[in-house]
Amino acid sequence: MQEELINKVMQEVMKRVGSASSGKASPKSSEGGNPKPALSSPDLVHVTEFVGTGLGDTLGIVIANLDPIIHDIMGIPEKFRSIGVIGGRVGAGPQVMAADEAVKATNTEILAVEMPRDTKGGAGHGNLIIFGAEDVSDARRAVEVTLEALPKYFGDVYANDQGHLELQYSARASRCLNYLFKTPEGKAFGLILGAPAVIGVLMIDAAVKAADVQVVGYASPAKGTSLTNEVMIWVTGDSGAVRQAVIAGREIGIKLLGAWGQEAKPVTQPYI
Repeated sequence: MQEELINKVMQEVMKRVGSASSGKASPKSSEGGNPKPALSSPDLVHVTEFVGTGLGDTLGIVIANLDPIIHDIMGIPEKFRSIGVIGGRVGAGPQVMAADEAVKATNTEILAVEMPRDTKGGAGHGNLIIFGAEDVSDARRAVEVTLEALPKYFGDVYANDQGHLELQYSARASRCLNYLFKTPEGKAFGLILGAPAVIGVLMIDAAVKAADVQVVGYASPAKGTSLTNEVMIWVTGDSGAVRQAVIAGREIGIKLLGAWGQEAKPVTQPYI
């Protein structure tokens, strides 16, 4: 069902979510009913650093002992001898949310989160996330947790030929969300994003009108993005209010994205 949805419906974003349609990873069912990406690939098993692939053309690697020269030019603190790296072509939000779960579950720190212009020519971002660890096993586990969590956080990514929506929610933000969005750790976090940007403008207005939340940040094509055709806000506050704001943005966004006559559907099972 996942492959059929990606191949037939999501022609702007979902057809680009990589591993489900590339044939390199065979999704398996997880306890939550979402497909779980395989963490190995036959043509890459001889690359020691390879950890696995996931949705959104996401790939994970781990480097046990980073070369001192690379260590220096990347500006990584000396105590982090090992790094785990996540990179994807589509859907920066799901990878960031999944990485936030990973830092909660492992003894790692977020060293970098970057969002290049990508989406394989679509309206959004790609991503590069770097974990630092003193022990390589922690770095590897952080990458594994991130890949395993991706299906959940692609659940509220909606798309059709005209654009995409991204909604994310966490009851307790951790260090990755704090690093990228400067949102308070330990408090609820919500992301409301629409592309093309015109849809995002109405989504964020509807979200803030729907609930008593604090807007932490705003981004648009010329402000806070890699010139992507998106508008987004991220909010904090009471967990119920944050969730309500996200849902309000989602409802209006789905309607607008369907204005061209093609329904916008989620990549996986919605979780919000």
